[in-house]
Amino acid sequence: MEKTYDQFRASLLYCNKCGRAMPVWEHLLLILPDGELYDYLCQGCGSSVGSKTEKTSSKVAVVTSQRMPNLPLSTRQQKNK
Repeated sequence: MEKTYDQFRASLLYCNKCGRAMPVWEHLLLILPDGELYDYLCQGCGSSVGSKTEKTSSKVAVVTSQRMPNLPLSTRQQKNK
């Protein structure tokens, strides 16, 4: 069977404090190695009404920088210009 939907974004969720379905804000909590963790906050009272983890399909590249050799400070400043 063909996959029709990939990810959903909630626009209304039930809030226990407000006692009804309320519009929500999607708030990024954490960036994890396998995806991103989001929290849904009620726009009426600001309480958390749900969460989701959105899986990422692309791999994260690790970027390393080269260390500057031990040169006098004046030489380092000239090289950075």
